[in-house]
Amino acid sequence: MKRQASLIYLLVLCSFSNGQSSPEIVPVQRGFSGSGVTTRYWDCCKPSCAWQIPQTNVKTPVESCQIDGVNPIDFNDQSGCDDNGVAYMCNDQQAWVINDTLSYGFVAASFSGGSDLSQCCHCVLLSFQGRLLGKHLLAQITNTGSDLYQNHFDIAIPGGGLGIFKRGCMTQWNTTETGWGQEIGGVTSEAECSELPAALQRGCDWRFEFLEGVDNPDVLFQEVECPAELTAITKCVSLS
Repeated sequence: MKRQASLIYLLVLCSFSNGQSSPEIVPVQRGFSGSGVTTRYWDCCKPSCAWQIPQTNVKTPVESCQIDGVNPIDFNDQSGCDDNGVAYMCNDQQAWVINDTLSYGFVAASFSGGSDLSQCCHCVLLSFQGRLLGKHLLAQITNTGSDLYQNHFDIAIPGGGLGIFKRGCMTQWNTTETGWGQEIGGVTSEAECSELPAALQRGCDWRFEFLEGVDNPDVLFQEVECPAELTAITKCVSLS
C-alpha cells in the first residue's frame, strides 16, 4: 500500500513538470490509498456529509443549498429528494480545471461498500488510468451512497445521471424522471450539456473536455490534504 501511494505521488510530480503552474499536493501520512473505480452522478440531493451526525467526524457538515442551488440552508433541513424536503446540492459543488493535468472537484465515495460516512470531508487525489493516464482529480468527499462498491468514487458531474434518486432534480429543475439524458450515465454528448441550467453546464462540459468523454475510468487514489479552494466551497473540514 505504501509503495503504491509513493507511485501515485511520483506520477503527480512527473505529470506536473510540463511548465504549467500547479498547486502543491501534500499526501496525508498513513492516509488511505489504493486502486479504485469511478462512476458519475448528479441527483441534486442534499449530500450525505451535509448532516450533523457523529459518524461524519466533522466540525461543520458540507453546505447544502435552497432550491436555487446558491443560498445556504440549515443543516437540519430534509433533502429535496425526500417528501417535502427543501435542501439540495449546491450548484458550485462541481469540478473545474486547474491546468491540463489537474482538476478540483467533489465525489461520493465508499471504501467499505455501501453507505460509508467514515471519510466525509477528507480529500483524495484520483490519478486516472488508461487513456487518461497523467490526468488527476483532487476531490473532496461530500457524499456516499448505498449503491456504491468498495473503493468506489462517484464523481459529481452535472448531467452525469440521477441514479437511484429521482425526486431532487425533478423538484429543483423540473426535469423528467430520468433527468438529463439517461437515468444511469446521464447525457451522452457535450451538445446535450446545453439542456442543463446555465449554472450546471460548466461541470457537464468538464466531463467531455477534461475527461475527454471517457466512460468511468479506473483510478489510483491517495488521501491528500484538502486545498482551501475546496473547503471554501463546502465549509467542511474533517477533524480526523
